[in-house]
Amino acid sequence: MSASALRLIRVRSLSTTGPAVKRALPWRDLSKTLDLLTFCLHRGCVFITYEMVTLNQAITIDTSAILQEKHKSYIYLTHTTNREQESLASGFTLKTRKELHKAARKFLEISSRVLLHPLDEHLSHLDADPHECALWVLLKKTCSADRAMRQQAVQELAQNHHWQAHHYNSVNYQYQTAAQVIDQRTAVALARIPNVDLRFFLPPPPLPHTEDDISIEDGLRQLLASLPQSEVDQCVQYFTSLALRESSQSLASQRGGLWCFGGNGLPYAQSLTSTPSEKVETFCLQALVQHSKVHSHCVHIVANGGLQLLQRVYQLRRDSPKIQRNIVRIIGNLALNESLHTAIVQSGWVSVLAEMIQSPYIMQASHAARALANLDREAVRQKYQDGVYILHPQCRTNQPIKADVLFVHGLLGAAFKTWRQKDLDVKDDDKVEGVPEDYTECWPKSWLAADCPNLRILSVEYDTHLSDWKAKCPAENQRKSLAYRSQELLRKLKDAGVGERPVVWVAHSMGGLLVKKMLLDASKDPDLSPLIKNTKGILFYSVPHHGTFMAGYSVNVRYFLFPSIEVKELCRDSPALRDLNENFLNITKEQEFKVLSFAETLPTSIGPMLKILVVPSQSADLGIGDLIQVDVDHLNICKPEKKDSFLYKRTLQFIQDALRGQRI
Repeated sequence: MSASALRLIRVRSLSTTGPAVKRALPWRDLSKTLDLLTFCLHRGCVFITYEMVTLNQAITIDTSAILQEKHKSYIYLTHTTNREQESLASGFTLKTRKELHKAARKFLEISSRVLLHPLDEHLSHLDADPHECALWVLLKKTCSADRAMRQQAVQELAQNHHWQAHHYNSVNYQYQTAAQVIDQRTAVALARIPNVDLRFFLPPPPLPHTEDDISIEDGLRQLLASLPQSEVDQCVQYFTSLALRESSQSLASQRGGLWCFGGNGLPYAQSLTSTPSEKVETFCLQALVQHSKVHSHCVHIVANGGLQLLQRVYQLRRDSPKIQRNIVRIIGNLALNESLHTAIVQSGWVSVLAEMIQSPYIMQASHAARALANLDREAVRQKYQDGVYILHPQCRTNQPIKADVLFVHGLLGAAFKTWRQKDLDVKDDDKVEGVPEDYTECWPKSWLAADCPNLRILSVEYDTHLSDWKAKCPAENQRKSLAYRSQELLRKLKDAGVGERPVVWVAHSMGGLLVKKMLLDASKDPDLSPLIKNTKGILFYSVPHHGTFMAGYSVNVRYFLFPSIEVKELCRDSPALRDLNENFLNITKEQEFKVLSFAETLPTSIGPMLKILVVPSQSADLGIGDLIQVDVDHLNICKPEKKDSFLYKRTLQFIQDALRGQRI
């Protein structure tokens, strides 16, 4: 190449090696860059959102309770089968549960940042409380396959000592959590724990709305009309027809006639008396009580909405203890059918019974105790038929039951009022002070149970009348003989397990004759031989072994013209009484029963102008065992004046002597 050519190339090269010139980036290129960044961010957010939604579907956490309660987080677990629960929880420890709680809280924090949702401040500071985990551990144990573990878990759950030191809202939240999780068996068990916290139980579910023109009494009558009339005796038919026949208008008209001598005094009568509907409801409930004694009718009562209707009446008549007792009596009868337990629990009756069993009134508590015992198939094997009441123990107890004591009332008596403390002689000075706090409506429950905690104390009830005119059901007079009552009560007591352990009988007046008849009948029945073998003693309070003069008195014309079968059987030197006494003496000597008899020495007021010695000492003397005369009348012979009185102390001594060796 020539030198001139090289020089030319050199010049061109030098001309291109000068300082670089800045070139402006075109707007079209910048727009493409921004679009790319936007696309990446959008797809990234979509991906993150998709992952969060997928994770949220995989792990379902109910945070509504957290926001509502403003408290620590809880993980609500869905119910699984026992096998799945056992395998899932087999390796979990308390520390592991706490770590899971921390992980869940961390997840909630991340979720709140990603979704720009504020997180409750409690979640950013607090870790899982060990007591929260302990609650879930106990709830898990209540569903264990091990019966002993279940019962122990219920006891620990009811005690809940570790909750008491916490803030009220925290404790209340624990109870609400437990109430929603516990199953039917655990709820019934908790209701039978003494003085259990009522927050363990969900309130009764809201009742369905009814038409405005359908009243409570109309609903009760419709329920009665839907029940079959088969498999019922004449008394059930009588009570049903009475309830269906009566109406608020007819009852009010009757009252109006009384107030204004035959005129239409309905408004005036209603202004001076309580509403007639309450009396109609009582008629209907009495009829339902009779129907609930028939096994097949119980299913119809539940299927026709009886549980919800009774719940409505119960809530409406909270000021009427008698109506409430009748309702709970029906529930106790329905509970004898295990197939109906789920319906009873789901209709909210466990919370009602749990509250009622804690009532200071013994009659209320005893009716609830019977219903709950019939529901508690976990701890109670026996069944308590209508008229058999548990005075002690009314709740679950760890103390073993060594023996039974049965109280049987007499003519015109009852399961509770017969065994109350002696009626106080109210004087002018005492009227201001009122009834003493230590006065008891039922001394076997208040006194005997405290002195002998290892006893099961039962009281039975049956209707008695001086005259057929006073009978609640006219058809009853043909079936109220000692023979009929004996077979009826023996069947009920066998269902209650009486005879499986040592037994002591305590009877007043005609109740003593009934006890003698039952033991005679049991001695002839091989299936009831354990009852004879385990009977250790019998205590009689003024029992007319040889009859009573009162049966021959024409105290009232209607009693004289229409004496009941009970009064007829009490006639002095009755052949039936003589045979009963002779046969009973034979088995008493053969079985070596211990016997103690109390006799009254003071006359009893029969009406305003007549006083008689109802059961003289000669008639109260069985002819075997000790006879003790007490300066009281016939009504108060079984009512000790106070706990340290001779009457109660001697009664307690006899029971302890008869059961010597049982460590009661």
